Amino acid sequence: MADQRARQQARRVALDAQARMRRDRAEQERRRSALAVTVVTALAERDALVRVHEARAGDALRSLTEAEGLSLREAVAWCGGEEQLSVREATRLRQVVAAPARASGPVTVAGKAAAAAAGKER
Repeated sequence: MADQRARQQARRVALDAQARMRRDRAEQERRRSALAVTVVTALAERDALVRVHEARAGDALRSLTEAEGLSLREAVAWCGGEEQLSVREATRLRQVVAAPARASGPVTVAGKAAAAAAGKER
């Protein structure tokens, strides 16, 4: 009888320890999941804002070259020269304006807000 009680008590101790471990792991998984969602959301919001600001820069570069009649090299010089903006980067930024549908990534609430804010600035 004493052996049976000792086994039952040992079993309860082991099962309690396992239950605690499962709860701890579940809590750890919830924390990790929430942090991962925060990272991915922040990156998506950053990417949306980058697209908005790159489009503004590309639009201004297009105006410098088309409306103001500057060459792309001259426009780059007006922007601070190659130290600030390379001709290659200026070309890419102008293409962002020419093909806004190419912007990839999910549309987020922050991205819509940033796009709306950019529209108000123009």
